[in-house]
Amino acid sequence: MKKILLICMLAGNALIAQAGENDGNTVGETKPVARHHVKHHRKHHHKTEHHRKIAHHHRAHHHKVAVRKESEKRSEPDDKSAKVAAILDATPMAEAPKTVPVNVQAGNEKPAAAHDASLAMKYDTRLSLFQPHSSPKLRSSFALIYDEETQRPLYTKNPDAITPIASITKLMTAMVVLDSKPDLDEVIRVSEEDLDTLKGTHSRLSVGTTFTRREMLNLALMSSENRAASALARYYPGGKPAAVAAMNAKARELGMTNTTFRDPTGLNSQNVSTARDLVKMVAAARNYKLIHQFTTTASRVMEARRGRELLFNNTNPLVKSNSWEIGLSKTGFINEAGRCLVMQAQIRQRPVIIVLLDSVGKSTRIGDANRVKKWIESASVQSISIHRG
Repeated sequence: MKKILLICMLAGNALIAQAGENDGNTVGETKPVARHHVKHHRKHHHKTEHHRKIAHHHRAHHHKVAVRKESEKRSEPDDKSAKVAAILDATPMAEAPKTVPVNVQAGNEKPAAAHDASLAMKYDTRLSLFQPHSSPKLRSSFALIYDEETQRPLYTKNPDAITPIASITKLMTAMVVLDSKPDLDEVIRVSEEDLDTLKGTHSRLSVGTTFTRREMLNLALMSSENRAASALARYYPGGKPAAVAAMNAKARELGMTNTTFRDPTGLNSQNVSTARDLVKMVAAARNYKLIHQFTTTASRVMEARRGRELLFNNTNPLVKSNSWEIGLSKTGFINEAGRCLVMQAQIRQRPVIIVLLDSVGKSTRIGDANRVKKWIESASVQSISIHRG
């Protein structure tokens, strides 16, 4: 029994010793393996850290390069922008034509006109004394004085501004009517269609009044009768729409590129033009004998209905003046256009066209016309004196 117990104890110790070996072996092997792994891990860690530092250095380097390039890119404009900027800097900016908005309400104030007036071109020796400092002080907002002999403007003031032209329109109405080669002795009757429903203006030509086409032309041009102009357009072949279409076609034919007509009377404020365009229209209208005759007639007594006599006067008082030699004249007025005046005249035996638009005050346009006349006369006298000296 003791032997068995001893054997069991020895066997148990052996097992314990073996188990301890295994543990020991495990522990013993673990320690060397752990040290190996630690060394390997540290070595791997150092390599990783080294690569990380290199990568970080590369990233920092690339970042600095990118920042520098971006900075350089921002500091230097691209070629396209540089070229555009250079062109803009080198190219003088042309002044755009001033456009006057059309005021649809009567009495609206219009923009103040530019105060400066300038001579547009050089002139021949006979008018060599026309200098900016001696320019006439005109109160009209838009003006152009044109020398027909040299075919050059002597004076301009906002010549390309688009503005309503009121009854200056009737010159174009008369031209297209005469271009249609009508029977001037045909009787034309004023109808309700000729009444002014736009502005509510009055007329002594009551509905039912009849005159010949020739007499209607006289009244429309001399005393600016709106109903006469409307009747003329209504009797135009194709009616009033055809007449207005012909007016716009005639404007294009004359090179009036900034001119539009909406009605034959000028009561419509959408009838617009420029001083430069109106010089062309006046020059063309001057070639019509009847337009010359009727626009320069001072007054005329007309026999209306029931034998009633009516006296009609020219709306331009200058045609009655002996100091003026006028070949064509036409006035115009609506609130949107102001007071307007165009003329073709001889001043010191010199043919000139005068366009005055948007004058404030009833007598301003007449005063401006007289100032233009004195200006040209004075310059001509001084020029003659210098040439004689």
